[in-house]
Amino acid sequence: MVNLLLSVLSGALLSCAFEPVGKWYLAPLALAAHMYALNRTDKKALSILAFAVTFNALLLHWTSIYVGSMPWLILTFGLSLLYLPLMLIKRWGIAAYPLLFVIAEEIRNRFPFGGFGWGRVAYSQSDAPYSKIAMYGGAIALSATTALVALVIFLLGQKRFQPLVLLPLSLLLIPSSISEISQTNVLMIQGNVPQYGLDFNSRATQVFFNHVRETDKALAVNENIDFILWPENAVDVDPFNNKTVSTELNKYDVPLLIGAIVDNNGATLNTSILWRNSGHELYAKQHLTPFGEYIPLRSLASKISPLVDQVDDFSAGNQSKVFKIGKAMVAPVICYELIDDSILENAAKSSNILAVQTNSATFGRSAESAQQLSISRVRAIEHSRNILSVSTTGYSAIINYKGDIVQKTSLGTAEHIYASVGLIDSKSVRDRLGDWAMIFTLMWLLLVSRRAYVLRR
Repeated sequence: MVNLLLSVLSGALLSCAFEPVGKWYLAPLALAAHMYALNRTDKKALSILAFAVTFNALLLHWTSIYVGSMPWLILTFGLSLLYLPLMLIKRWGIAAYPLLFVIAEEIRNRFPFGGFGWGRVAYSQSDAPYSKIAMYGGAIALSATTALVALVIFLLGQKRFQPLVLLPLSLLLIPSSISEISQTNVLMIQGNVPQYGLDFNSRATQVFFNHVRETDKALAVNENIDFILWPENAVDVDPFNNKTVSTELNKYDVPLLIGAIVDNNGATLNTSILWRNSGHELYAKQHLTPFGEYIPLRSLASKISPLVDQVDDFSAGNQSKVFKIGKAMVAPVICYELIDDSILENAAKSSNILAVQTNSATFGRSAESAQQLSISRVRAIEHSRNILSVSTTGYSAIINYKGDIVQKTSLGTAEHIYASVGLIDSKSVRDRLGDWAMIFTLMWLLLVSRRAYVLRR
């Protein structure tokens, strides 16, 4: 019973490493505590599930706010089952915990329905002294480092210490060669919405005119603007089919990068549009949000929650896009795409600045917005890119390539941010390595696990 309670406590502690608590050091402590509980119990499956269910239930409670408790519970238990690879420590020993934990994360990041990597431990570590490791090995390396620190804490508790476990931390001693080649002046608009929930944009054009008003207000006091950035769904009707909307957009002499829902020959697209009076360019969201922008297994899902009938299926885009605005090569990343490794890699490699456009109105004033901002901070470090993160309701922020928040709005207000933001054309080591970053990370974890296994024998 004590080990079971410790597993529950470690899961709760891990959730507190994430926002809204946001204490990064609780992550390695939580994983070390779970290692201790798992090492002492014969009921390892029960210990793993107690840990995982507690963690996911607390971390993802915001998913229940407007869609009901049943989808939240299904998501919690479904994700928790994917932690069961940790069962292999019965054969491989506790030193295999970091390897197995990271493998479980990567499975969740890809499966099912394209994956749900929201709870990746790396996303709680933007303030950790070793967060820079993401620049070399990506988010997977940051998760692995956190798990390895936890292993060292566990070994210290056992009066054992293996300093070579943390050898990758020597990468932190390498001086950063990142430099900003130029700057762009951007005006970011957070217009707010009339109400939270699934029907946040049910009143046609109201969200749009909220952003128009805030833009006009901002333009009255800011000059020398290279482009204006609006969030996902800021244009809540198709601007190509609504003359009132297109007329309002055309009144601006400055290029606008807007989030809009577009009807393309019967296919509904969630898009980022570079709107100029001289012409338009469009990017369609590639990684759609399951159960938010399309319903997998719709007939079954409708029996679980009648709210699924309020969700129409969107169509996915099939290619990345970079918008050239002066010296800025802006790669749009739309909301949920933030947790897709391949989309972020492609965006970073082809751009010198990232624009994350999101709409968090569905989840109100919950922890979702703060958690998403933390993910953006890790992505900024990982890809050595300054990030413009703009939301309909907040938080909107400018994040530098070190993962620091330079400017930030409040939640649930109409605000704007004006700033000169650096453009970076050099690639991070992680982006130069590509998939090899993951391979090298897993190889090191395997080496740690294998060496310990051989010594045990």
